[in-house]
Amino acid sequence: MQVSPWTAPLRVKLCGIRSRSDLAAALNAGADALGFIVGARHRTEDELTPAAAAALVALLPPFTGSVMVTHLQQATPIIELIREVGATTLQLQDGIAPQELQAIRSAQPGVKLIQAIHVGDGDQSIAAAIAAEPLVDALLLDSRTADRIGGTGLPHDWSVSRRIVEQIGKPVILAGGLRPENLQAALETVRPAAVDVNSGIETASGAKDPQRAEAFVQICRRWGPLPLPPR
Repeated sequence: MQVSPWTAPLRVKLCGIRSRSDLAAALNAGADALGFIVGARHRTEDELTPAAAAALVALLPPFTGSVMVTHLQQATPIIELIREVGATTLQLQDGIAPQELQAIRSAQPGVKLIQAIHVGDGDQSIAAAIAAEPLVDALLLDSRTADRIGGTGLPHDWSVSRRIVEQIGKPVILAGGLRPENLQAALETVRPAAVDVNSGIETASGAKDPQRAEAFVQICRRWGPLPLPPR
């Protein structure tokens, strides 16, 4: 029997892990996956060297997913990085040409691919999601600013995200300005397959806050799987 992704439990990724204390906070909170930023071209405080990311990925226990997040757009350096870091999933945070995606898929067939879609104009965002869907395993809906393509701390228009979820057959991950205080409303509006948080669970110094991380994950655990109606 094939299981629809919409009836699976909500999955939770905590992103921007950059230290052992961040990693411990995420694991103790019960995150399903942890994100490590490597290869940044836009503003971020969370970039790691490939060696530092690989050292943290090696500490993950069984059944916890590792996601390498990159801003790079060319297949060759991305393939080199994912091999060094050893993550099981690759999140492409910037736009990337279809042939580059295909090259990554051919070189790393065992690595799951996530493409970020920056939600702005509704029609353009939906068209971008539909175009990317056949090339990847999941889509991530995020916010962006003039200098950041992730980690903005700003929500986008969730009604557009909901329209994308309704039109996409692959799992859709909601990101962008999520925090414990607005997560329930975001889930009720968008009904994603997974959520992704970074700055929304951080202290003022940028470290992951164990209490906020746990609060975020617990809201997700209480969220019952509600399948979308057939389109």
